[in-house]
Amino acid sequence: MLTTAEALDAVLGATPTFPTETVDTRDATGRVLRQIIRAERSQPPFDRVMMDGIAFAWSDYDSGQRSFPVQAMQAAGDPALTLAGGRCIEIMTGASLPANANCIVPVERITIVDNAAKIEADYEVKKDRFVHPRGSDFAEGAHLLTPGKRISPLDIAIIASCGQTRVDVAADPVMRVISTGNELVAAGEPIEEHQIRLSNGPAVLSMLERYGYHRALHDHIRDDINALHDRLEAHLEAAEVLILSGGVSMGKADYVPQVLADLGVATVFHKVSQRPGKPMWFGKGPGGQLVFALPGNPVSALVCCRQYVIPSLAKASGATETPPEFAALASNVSFKPALTCFQPVRLISNAAGQTLAMPVKTNTSGDFASLSATDGYVELAKEQSEFPAGTPVFLHRWIAR
Repeated sequence: MLTTAEALDAVLGATPTFPTETVDTRDATGRVLRQIIRAERSQPPFDRVMMDGIAFAWSDYDSGQRSFPVQAMQAAGDPALTLAGGRCIEIMTGASLPANANCIVPVERITIVDNAAKIEADYEVKKDRFVHPRGSDFAEGAHLLTPGKRISPLDIAIIASCGQTRVDVAADPVMRVISTGNELVAAGEPIEEHQIRLSNGPAVLSMLERYGYHRALHDHIRDDINALHDRLEAHLEAAEVLILSGGVSMGKADYVPQVLADLGVATVFHKVSQRPGKPMWFGKGPGGQLVFALPGNPVSALVCCRQYVIPSLAKASGATETPPEFAALASNVSFKPALTCFQPVRLISNAAGQTLAMPVKTNTSGDFASLSATDGYVELAKEQSEFPAGTPVFLHRWIAR
C-alpha cells in the first residue's frame, strides 16, 4: 500500500491543468483567478477627506485664526472646490479635498454661528490630519491580485474597483458524483428497515460547491455489474472528473474497480495505509478523466474527498498552494495500527494564543453525525502509536482558509 504522502503525490502527478474561461464578476466568487488584476487608478484617486467637518488652510490657522466664514459645502462626489483665503468649506466624509485646503476639523469640534465655524479652544489642530492622500493605498497600474488566488468577496471589491465586469478564471470542470449500493435510498423516498439514507453524494456535492466547483451532478447506481458498466461509461463520456463512493473494498458486490478497468480506466493506486479510508482507489480514464473511488463509509468518504479530491482540483485550477497548518493536540491520543490516522478534531484556543485540536471520537467510520462538531482532522504519523497532549500535528480543515 502507498503511504498517504505517496498517494497524494500520485494524485497530483496525474492531475492535468484545467483551461481558462471568462466569467462575469458576479459569478467569480470561489473561482481561481487566471489573470493579473491591475489598478485602474491610484487609490484613493484624489486626496480624500476622512471626516465630516470643515476644511481650511493650515496657514490661516497657524497665523492665529480660529473662526472661519463658511464659503460653501462640498459633499462626496462633488467636484473639488477652490478654497478662498481665510475661509472654510463644510466637507463630508469621502469628498475630495478642496484646492488650497490642508486641514480638517471634525464637525463635533466646531460650532457654527452666523455662518462662521469656530473651532473649540482646546482642540489640537494638525496639518493634513484626516486626509487620505492620493495614491497612498496603491498606484495606478499596481498588481492587486495575481493568478492562483481563489476569489473571495473581498477580492470582488478589488476587481470591481478596477472597473472590470468580467474576469479570467480556471474553468469549472464537468464532474459526476456517483453513489453505489443497493442499500441506499435518497431523502424523500420511502425506506425499508434494512436500507439506509443516501448521504455521501449530497455531502461530496456540498464540499465541492464550498470550494467553488458547481458543475457536478449526482447519480445513484445499484450494485449491478451491467448497470455500473453502462452508467459509468456514459459518465466517462460526459465528465472530466468522476467521484464514486462505495464498491471499492473486497466484498463480492464491490464491482467498481473491475468495471472501471473494463472501461479502460487505468489504476494508479488502490488502498492507502490510512484509517479511515484505507480502500481508497484512484485512476485515470482513457480520455484523461480523473476517477476517484472513495470508500462507502461516510467518514472515510469525506476524509478521502478532502484529502485527495480537493487538492487535485486545486492544482488543476492553478490555485496557489497554501502552507501547511499545524495545531497542538488538546488531549492524549493512542492509535496502535501501523497506519496514518486521520483523527477528526474540534479547534479551540488557549490563553497563549495556540490553536488546539480536540479529538472528537467517532463510533465507527460510519458515524458521520459526529463530524458536524468538528472543524477538520489531524494527521497522526503511522510510525507512532502514542501522541501526548501538546504534540504538534498537521491540521486539515474541512474548508481550507
